[in-house]
Amino acid sequence: MDTKSKHTFHIPVMGISYTIDSPIKTAHLGISSVMSIFEHNMVEKMRKYYAEKFNFPFEPITTKTEDFRAERITSYLNLVDEIVKEKFDKLKNSVVEKREELEKYFELLPSLSDLRQQFDEMVANNTNIQDIQKWLNENLTLGGIDVNIMTKLDGPNYKGNEQLSVEHNNAHTAIRGYANSTLESSIVLSAGMNPRLFGYMEKFDDFFPDTNGNFKKKIIIKVSDYRSALIQGKFFAKKGLWVSEFRVESGLNCGGHLFASDGYLLGPILEEFKNNRETLLEITYKMFKDALDKKGKKAPDTIPEVKLTAQGGVGTADEHDFLINYFDVDSVGWGTPYLLVPEATSIDEQTMKVLSDAKEEDLYLSKASPLGVPFNNVRGSSKDIERKQLAANGNPGSACPKRFLAFDTTYSDKALCTASTKFINIKVDELKAENLSQEEYDSKYATITEKECLCNGLTNSVLLVYNLDTRMEGEAVSVCPGPNMAYYSGTSTLKQMVDHIYGRMNILNTDSRPNMFIKELKMYIDFLKDKMDEAPSPFTDKQIKYFDTFQTNLNNGIEYYKKMFAENRDSVKETYDKVISDLENLELELKQFMIQAV
Repeated sequence: MDTKSKHTFHIPVMGISYTIDSPIKTAHLGISSVMSIFEHNMVEKMRKYYAEKFNFPFEPITTKTEDFRAERITSYLNLVDEIVKEKFDKLKNSVVEKREELEKYFELLPSLSDLRQQFDEMVANNTNIQDIQKWLNENLTLGGIDVNIMTKLDGPNYKGNEQLSVEHNNAHTAIRGYANSTLESSIVLSAGMNPRLFGYMEKFDDFFPDTNGNFKKKIIIKVSDYRSALIQGKFFAKKGLWVSEFRVESGLNCGGHLFASDGYLLGPILEEFKNNRETLLEITYKMFKDALDKKGKKAPDTIPEVKLTAQGGVGTADEHDFLINYFDVDSVGWGTPYLLVPEATSIDEQTMKVLSDAKEEDLYLSKASPLGVPFNNVRGSSKDIERKQLAANGNPGSACPKRFLAFDTTYSDKALCTASTKFINIKVDELKAENLSQEEYDSKYATITEKECLCNGLTNSVLLVYNLDTRMEGEAVSVCPGPNMAYYSGTSTLKQMVDHIYGRMNILNTDSRPNMFIKELKMYIDFLKDKMDEAPSPFTDKQIKYFDTFQTNLNNGIEYYKKMFAENRDSVKETYDKVISDLENLELELKQFMIQAV
């Protein structure tokens, strides 16, 4: 591990708005975070807010501008870049007076950081100011000002009734907005492969290495397993584009949208990366070099750096260290706990209280997303309450002014969002025609009206925090924490959370929190149970094959964890007996359920 200057954690993207200004809050302190940028309406409001706050000129980019969506994104990212650099310069130049932020920078670093120790020694030895200033300029680094794009959110846009060209699709627009910005950072591509979108990235020089082999803009892919990383890494390499980081996320034990594997658990997934990392690099580098040669571009003489990072359910310093030391990951993503850190994320007070009070039973796997994939949710959010009230009053659904999640073409050539009033009314009319019993009708009605307008719900929180215009969105908030939220209560300062990550303090609200690997295993067993309960019987051959594969992968994962924990008993420390007991109980639970199911 490089302990000179880097933190060993990052703040992943959360929702649409929760981390939209996290870099402004944390990058100058050396902490990396990720923004979601495709919601250009919110981005424009944030640009106006921060331009006024930091005395930058502001000219609105209206819908009359030809490429207004991309230009709004570019302009906001350029502003964030300027603000962060200005704050960073002030921090480095504050060595004589107003040193609070400078001292905070070093206080947040890992305790064994060489950088931290060197600074303390210079101060203790009364090193002259000029030498300290020179050292700061040479050694302090910014945290990453990174952006996220869900590759599936690439629906078309329209001018009147005329569909615009592919370049104006939502994800394409976001790519262009980022590529044209001044940022030197990374773009995180999540939610799977989109060949057309990935190919579009060839149009922008910033994604290619310069003559010195450096990348102005790096590519990060969020992946579910090694196979996905190899496929996508090769796809980019064949175009002369290099994936600088593979970001592995738990399929269930994380916030937001979930892309569950077929029972393939995080530990075995990371083991496969650990064992095949060099092979992955060698394969993709050859393709990358050949592609650049064909394009007449100079390839780096050696394999460029590729990081492996992991996220999803981590909650203690021991788990954090284990991921780094055992699986050789370069950084660990801490998402959900940071929803309770106002210094790092933007959450309105009402939602903050819902999150702070949430217990295990309040955090659940929902069908709220119009994308049709599982979505981690919390009971009691204002959007959840609003949705239920509208459904109870016979006015279900939401207006759909943004259309980011409009993908269903069952009833119209122009896709509809399944959370929209128009779509739900069609489904309800069909339901009424079935002449069901009241009990059956109510059950199906609840299913139809479970979808939330996430475009607005996941945007509103930051608008409420800064008292910005919510006429388009309303004021109801959706929030999508991972199950880890149950083990944190109340707000924390940035320093408290970082100290918790590095084991300098403990902010958990319980001593009985399950190990992150055990928690994920339990979630996958429950996920399999739900899948089998929902499937009509008798099962088809295809379903039987799927369930058998799922069970086999879970059993293989359990055997892997037995061996892993036994070989690393000192790392698990005093929790070893509980971890093994939990593992054995879950193994028995899975076995008994499968016997009964058959």
